[in-house]
Amino acid sequence: MSPQPPDSLGLKLWVVLARAHAAVEAHAREDFARRGLSPAEFGAMEALYHKGPLLLGDLQRKTLVTSGGMTYVVDRLVARGYVERNRCPSDRRASFASLTEVGVRYMDAVFHEHQAVIERAVSGVSDDQKQALIESLKKLGLEAVRLSQAALPTRPEPSA
Repeated sequence: MSPQPPDSLGLKLWVVLARAHAAVEAHAREDFARRGLSPAEFGAMEALYHKGPLLLGDLQRKTLVTSGGMTYVVDRLVARGYVERNRCPSDRRASFASLTEVGVRYMDAVFHEHQAVIERAVSGVSDDQKQALIESLKKLGLEAVRLSQAALPTRPEPSA
């Protein structure tokens, strides 16, 4: 019988964080589905709503969607009349995405409702706790990025 590993706060944090994310995300996904949008489509529209026109590569990074996935998302939003593409004047290979007037009106109508859904989903903690979590999770994320850019140790070979 192998010995039990010591309790790991890091592992426990990861599990609790993943479960909390899944629970809050379920509220968001239900809201997106009710509106006939995927999370990526709503995320792209929200980024364009708050940031203005963006190069597709910048929109991809803001929404954490793959390059090919972003092209598909933007194509779907263009087909629905919410987004338009415009060529970048300084780089013919690049294009900007921006909300159309229809897209802006849509986001004006639904963004605050969506925000209320998320506020309700995270209402289990106080505003002070939310602020502390925001600061802690930013630190956690930045350190994880830093570590992923450093060389990871190689896995030891099992002993014979």
